[in-house]
Amino acid sequence: MRILSRGPTTGVFGAVAVAFSLLLAGCTMAPDHYPRKGDVKPHPGVARAKTLPIHGIDVSRWQGEVDWNSVRDAGTKFAFIKATEGGDHLDPAFNRNWAGAKAAGVPVGAYHFVYWCRPAAEQAKWFVQHIPTDPDALPPVLDVEWNGHSQTCPKKVPRDVALEKIKIMLAELERHTGKRPIIYTDITFHEEVLRGELNEYPFWIRSVAAEPHERYSDRQYALWQWTTTGRVPGIRGDVDRNAFHGSEKQWMAFLDSTQRPGAAPARRIAPDMAPPSGAPPGLMPPAAVAEVEATASVRSYLPF
Repeated sequence: MRILSRGPTTGVFGAVAVAFSLLLAGCTMAPDHYPRKGDVKPHPGVARAKTLPIHGIDVSRWQGEVDWNSVRDAGTKFAFIKATEGGDHLDPAFNRNWAGAKAAGVPVGAYHFVYWCRPAAEQAKWFVQHIPTDPDALPPVLDVEWNGHSQTCPKKVPRDVALEKIKIMLAELERHTGKRPIIYTDITFHEEVLRGELNEYPFWIRSVAAEPHERYSDRQYALWQWTTTGRVPGIRGDVDRNAFHGSEKQWMAFLDSTQRPGAAPARRIAPDMAPPSGAPPGLMPPAAVAEVEATASVRSYLPF
């Protein structure tokens, strides 16, 4: 674009205006807490995830050999590791990843991928048979989603059957670990099965093209998987990146109350407090968070 000059005075004021605009842009630009990490295919709809202070990853055999010290040094605050699937599959990298993350000091938890063609009791038994009863571990995760790409079980089961299976496995995981499990799910499965259900459990939800409140109706959540094409030092290739939905203080309370038996109840965001003007529902900045004691119906490690 060609700009016509109107003399030195206009030029000075123009330069000042440009400088002021850049200053304002810098003030309003939210920080990226993890500049050493990246995303091969960043989506503008989830850019705000980078401003959340607590980030972690989830891994399985597909990430290959992981340098957990480098993962830790990049600021990773937690890692969920695939342990089992169905009633007879153990992820071949589980024990190596678990030991490596623990040795590096990365808070770690295990997850089970549900196979809908296997009885729930058998799956729960298989999972607890392979995960350590570690008092310092994060709560176990039950990964529930349809798997249309499966060669042996691509079908969907009726909603009531899916819910029954889920409840059986959740109860067994809690009995085994002493910690209420986290439910991981995606948009489709949540809409078809979980909407309005199991509100007493913490949720970890996948939303890689929009913020969670745009995809999940009235769902409080603890963790947000915001990309599957992340890059993290210590891992070759893509890795899922996740963010904790809360402040650093809430994260520390979450860790403290999950890791120490009999710990005092953590605190949570008051469910009836409206977000500040312009903020997405349920995504309140730390300064606007109202903390109240968790009730008996909400377990101590629920951050919300």
